[in-house]
Amino acid sequence: MRSSILAAAIVVAIGSSVSFSAVAQSSSADRDREMAELKAQLQTMQERLIELETRTDAQSDINLDNAGALDKLTTGSTKVETKGGMKLTSADGNFEAQLGGRIHFDAYAFDRDKVDTTGTTEFRRARLTLQGKAFGWGYRMEQDFSAGTTTAGFRDVYVTRKALGGLVTIGHFKPYRSMEELTSSNEITMMERPFSSATGLYSGRQFNQGVGYLKAGDNYTVGATVFNLREASGPRTEGTGAAGRITYAPINNDNSTLHFGVSASTENTNKGSANLVAVANYAGRRGPAQTIATTTALSGDSVDAVGVEAAGAFGPMYFQSEYAKARFNRPIGGAQDVDTFYVMGSWMLTGEHKVYKAANGVFGAPKIGEAGAWELTARYDTIENNDVNNLQATSSTIGVNYYFNPNVRLMFNYTKGDNDFNGDKTGQYAVRTQLSF
Repeated sequence: MRSSILAAAIVVAIGSSVSFSAVAQSSSADRDREMAELKAQLQTMQERLIELETRTDAQSDINLDNAGALDKLTTGSTKVETKGGMKLTSADGNFEAQLGGRIHFDAYAFDRDKVDTTGTTEFRRARLTLQGKAFGWGYRMEQDFSAGTTTAGFRDVYVTRKALGGLVTIGHFKPYRSMEELTSSNEITMMERPFSSATGLYSGRQFNQGVGYLKAGDNYTVGATVFNLREASGPRTEGTGAAGRITYAPINNDNSTLHFGVSASTENTNKGSANLVAVANYAGRRGPAQTIATTTALSGDSVDAVGVEAAGAFGPMYFQSEYAKARFNRPIGGAQDVDTFYVMGSWMLTGEHKVYKAANGVFGAPKIGEAGAWELTARYDTIENNDVNNLQATSSTIGVNYYFNPNVRLMFNYTKGDNDFNGDKTGQYAVRTQLSF
């Protein structure tokens, strides 16, 4: 508005100077008459400028009021975010709810050897996940419809609370042990996890009900869990267990990460518990299986395990390895010791780098651009009962992953199994179409 007044004043000044020049050449009477007219015009123009200034100031006040009302409306309304999923946040910030999910659709075909196997397709996972917070408490509810629509399909179902410098988790979740077990199925390098996880050593004992504590920094984690051995749909008389894991990353920057970890667990049966077993699906899922060791529930004995882990990501190259040793105690025949070991690697052909998740001490998926990404993978995996002759199984897997974008991945694995106990050498071709959000 101030610039408008200035412009008008300039116009008046120019007009006045021109008029005064003409006046100088006219008679005195004409000059008096013209001077009176000019004064009248100037007075009229000044009145109009004052009126315009008043209107503009009034409009500015209205604009300020509207801006304040809009700001109040924005801060007083529910916030909706759609990046990578659907997230709602209440106006006061006390409540959050985020909806996610995953679909893993697999197809299998086999090179049959001594054991009869049948190729098939299946929904490996079909999950919906709701997570968020309420008055400072976190929560997560996850149902896997490929496992059932009742408690049989429960996966992560828990509440959390920050306390004692860390995070306390109460409910149904994975105990803190085995690096690969704690890695999300959306981000594992191969289609199936190795034998040092619930795919082998802790067969059927992936999720348990209990209480956990996790403290994490920029390059370390310390976690402990106390739990019972029942899943949500299991019998109430399951046994109890405890597990702990410590990790440390001496190198951790944007391009290079080196990780080490150690874990331990104990699981104790009681009357009515399910048997504690280690089972190797040595030629992939839905292929032949070999029981490696068993602790029966009626004996009331335990399975005690320790594990070490090392992993690293350097530019597009990645490696990961774990060794675990477990003792399956038994009332008759003495305890049986089981060793399992794997080494796994991948190469991002398009140059991406796997991301390290320091809060959990695991590696996640690489950051994918619009052009997608290719990854070559390989793994050697073995598990052995040291107290039974030839009770050993190994699997060698090669694979390729194509990331269409951060949410969609296509996976291919070829696994060659070798069961020393019965001489079977079945192979498996497996393909997965994966969508997650």
